[in-house]
Amino acid sequence: MKPVDPHAIPPPVSRLLVIGGSAGSLQVILSLLAAIGDDFPMPVLIVLHRNGGFESSLEDLFSTRTNLAIKEVEEKELLRTGTVYLCPADYHVLLEKDYSFSLDYSERIHFSRPSIDVTFRSAADIFGPGLICLLLSGGNADGAEGMQYVQEKGGVTIVQDPATADVPYMPQQAISRMNVDFIIPTDEIPGFVRQLGRSESPSGPHK
Repeated sequence: MKPVDPHAIPPPVSRLLVIGGSAGSLQVILSLLAAIGDDFPMPVLIVLHRNGGFESSLEDLFSTRTNLAIKEVEEKELLRTGTVYLCPADYHVLLEKDYSFSLDYSERIHFSRPSIDVTFRSAADIFGPGLICLLLSGGNADGAEGMQYVQEKGGVTIVQDPATADVPYMPQQAISRMNVDFIIPTDEIPGFVRQLGRSESPSGPHK
């Protein structure tokens, strides 16, 4: 019997959608969750700048829009398809080579913890071309540098059209730094992500 090459065994998850957002992004995320369907073929990780009092209700709120499992990231938890993960308040979230999560309490980046930049970069190192990153409305530059790194690693980069964002600064910062793959108006984002998630060879750019 021919021995099994461990390097030939496919990873448990080969693709990942990471969504980063801050002020003004919640309604877009809710619409997206309702649109992508219960059979979305990859896990979803949401990095949302959060503040006290709002945290405990997010999982319940997201659960009203999808039948996918909704849960907050836990240390050493393995990524699974069919699940929407929410970064916990006050921790950076990274991905490890074994496709598990790691929580980090290091300094804030762009005054934020969790930082979108940190998660984008970490996910890009693990997933490379299998990563899709979406950057939404927000009031600081978090996510722009990380998205540039995602593109360098071959991942797909999408930003909310600043002209249609509640707070345009965050997506505009990404556009000013790089030639993003897709710039999508707010009302088109849910359907676009649904279709892109089901395509192995996304067509683009779409600007």
